[in-house]
Amino acid sequence: MSESPIFSTGPSAAFFDLDRTLISGSSAFVLGVAAWRAKLVPTRQFLRDAADAVVFRLAGASDDTSTGVRDRILGAVTGVRADDLVALNTEIVPKLMERVRPEAQRLLELHRHAGRATYIVSASPVELVEPLAKALGMTAGIGTRSVIVDGVYSGELAGPFCYGPGKVEAITELARWEGLDLAQCWAYSDSASDLPMLEAVGHPVAVNPDAKLERVARRLGWPVVVFSQRSKAVIRRTSQGVGAASLAAGSFFAGVKYAAQRSAR
Repeated sequence: MSESPIFSTGPSAAFFDLDRTLISGSSAFVLGVAAWRAKLVPTRQFLRDAADAVVFRLAGASDDTSTGVRDRILGAVTGVRADDLVALNTEIVPKLMERVRPEAQRLLELHRHAGRATYIVSASPVELVEPLAKALGMTAGIGTRSVIVDGVYSGELAGPFCYGPGKVEAITELARWEGLDLAQCWAYSDSASDLPMLEAVGHPVAVNPDAKLERVARRLGWPVVVFSQRSKAVIRRTSQGVGAASLAAGSFFAGVKYAAQRSAR
């Protein structure tokens, strides 16, 4: 996708979790394979991270894994030169683009038509998240930032860890800078670990949710949608599913109306 990124024309934006929401599978696994092939990580670490990715793919994340996820992501880049990690994007970004769910792509287009900025919000390194967001024509990527000393990752955080409550910290800071009203924003995720982010916005949507998130979403009346991996979206035939379809259409027409009003002015 080569369209220019949209910056918000109003106080609303859309935030997308990355793994198992915007893309199928785990971005960390793709990064791990590329880093291993480039001899940036030893085989033992690669095999351990691959096993973790399989568990994540089958069961999703949980609040209990926050410390482990943080340590794994920081540990994966500790001692690696920043330039070497960035160089992997020539291999990683095309592979992740192939994993973008077609339904998620359509949602991005709907939000673009509505004049909303769109952001990836992920625990993955920002050096991976930002180029992918740009390749998708999104406004920006919000990811985990690590301290860099003399061009090498030190293994320490340089900002909020973008996982669980850390995602709320990151999007709240962004909203303050960009003049966004989180009550008018959207958020999409598959995991209960993202409940803080989903609860922070006015329009939360559960995408292929894990068991806990599905229970919470149904109890609170949030839209619940199912994205297939290879075909068009399957929206659950419930009131939540109907709500998801109508909110997407509504965002489109609201954006067209808003754009027309701006042109008239």
